[in-house]
Amino acid sequence: MTSKRSSQIARHSRMVALAATVAVITCSATVHAAGEAGAAPKSGLPVPRFVSLKPDRVNVRGGPTRDNEVTFVYTRAGLPVEITAESDNWRRIRDWEGSEGWVYHSLLSGRRTAVVTPKDKKQLVPLYDRGESGGTVIAQLQAGVLASVKRCTGTWCRIAGAGFDGWAVQEQLWGVYPNEKVE
Repeated sequence: MTSKRSSQIARHSRMVALAATVAVITCSATVHAAGEAGAAPKSGLPVPRFVSLKPDRVNVRGGPTRDNEVTFVYTRAGLPVEITAESDNWRRIRDWEGSEGWVYHSLLSGRRTAVVTPKDKKQLVPLYDRGESGGTVIAQLQAGVLASVKRCTGTWCRIAGAGFDGWAVQEQLWGVYPNEKVE
């Protein structure tokens, strides 16, 4: 074998070894990222899912540790949030306006709540005495009203809050998924 050929084989072997190393590092980083993105939830519960804020003051951080900077603070207990990922005892959440960040799991509650979200923020959402189109309107709710979710049929939700209790069209609420049934 010529020295030129030996040199080409050696160079090829180094390139194959380098490519294999890059592949291992890439796969390792992908698996790590997938774990943080909720592919294998730490809690064993589905991701994504809706929960609510437990206290009236919740720090939201840029990452899943106390070392990460507080990016904003919620000051509304009961606000619904969607868990989009889990990392150990931390949950990445998103609110009804699209803000995202990480909170410690004990600051979240499994209690279901919803925010009234009409397509047009100036529009009022009718609240009915029963969950069907023939029901009587008993109240009109403004965008941003917070309510406890009592039950959802997949198209209607019975909600209650300060001074109201009735049924709203499910698609006008943020805190429940389309077609989701809540008992």
